[in-house]
Amino acid sequence: MPGPDISVRLGRLFLRNPVMTASGTFGYGQEYGCFIDLNQLGGIIVKGTSLMPRLGNPPARIVEVVGGTLSSVGLHNVGVERFIKEKLPYLRKLDSRIIVNIFGASVSDYHEVARRLEGIDGVSGVEVNISCPNVKEGGVVFGSYPDQTYKVVKSVRDATTLPLMVKLSPNVTDITVIARAAAEAGAEILSLINNPIGLAIDINSRKPMLGNVTGGLAGPAIKPIALRMVWEVYKARLGLPLVGIGGIMSSRDAIEFIIAGASAVQVGSASFVDPQTSLKITAGIKQYCSDNGIENIADLVGTLKY
Repeated sequence: MPGPDISVRLGRLFLRNPVMTASGTFGYGQEYGCFIDLNQLGGIIVKGTSLMPRLGNPPARIVEVVGGTLSSVGLHNVGVERFIKEKLPYLRKLDSRIIVNIFGASVSDYHEVARRLEGIDGVSGVEVNISCPNVKEGGVVFGSYPDQTYKVVKSVRDATTLPLMVKLSPNVTDITVIARAAAEAGAEILSLINNPIGLAIDINSRKPMLGNVTGGLAGPAIKPIALRMVWEVYKARLGLPLVGIGGIMSSRDAIEFIIAGASAVQVGSASFVDPQTSLKITAGIKQYCSDNGIENIADLVGTLKY
């Protein structure tokens, strides 16, 4: 008798299983190639890619805090052209979906990065990081305002026919308003959440522990926040598949997100602790479905009882 079907369809994007690696925690994939079989992953979200190369923020870039880490790497990356020439050839050989996380300092930056990825063999989709400041409009964060969200997502939608995922910021009053703006602009998939912003202080020097002062909080501490936001967006019934992100360390965590309304998940900082985490989570999800008589993982999505 065949086991449960844990394959997932996110709009036009088909995954062999619902577990992807999150952008910023898995490099360009190759860094983990000697630790795990990358072909077993549902998908790989490569680190944030910009129009031009970026050196990132000054050190310290990451500190450990209770329940996770606080980091401000500054989106260090090689830029879209070098990504295509130097990083993609390795990824192209893998039997896994490759999704490129993109960001920019202006709407035109996002548009141009997406345009350059259009039609490139090996790229299965793009994930738009809208948690960046719009330098041309006073530094307002794209993902904190529905009008800014609409503009940037629409610009990417106009630039590419690739499956379009939008990564939502938790640093908002009502995430469903932002989610709706992204959907109306052409998003096909919503991933959430990006990192809440935090601060850590060295009490001896009375200085911030990060070189950039503040940073993104990741790890188990943010899971309840992420779960709540996934559930809220699912309840809003926007008609788009959701991808849950935030503090996923085990299959139990991943299953909670699926019950809350996510069709798939991304594993982030847990990969730092154990590179095998994503594969262990996949096995755990399959076992849970088998133990509970769930023939298709889709039947578990959004089944929270309240």
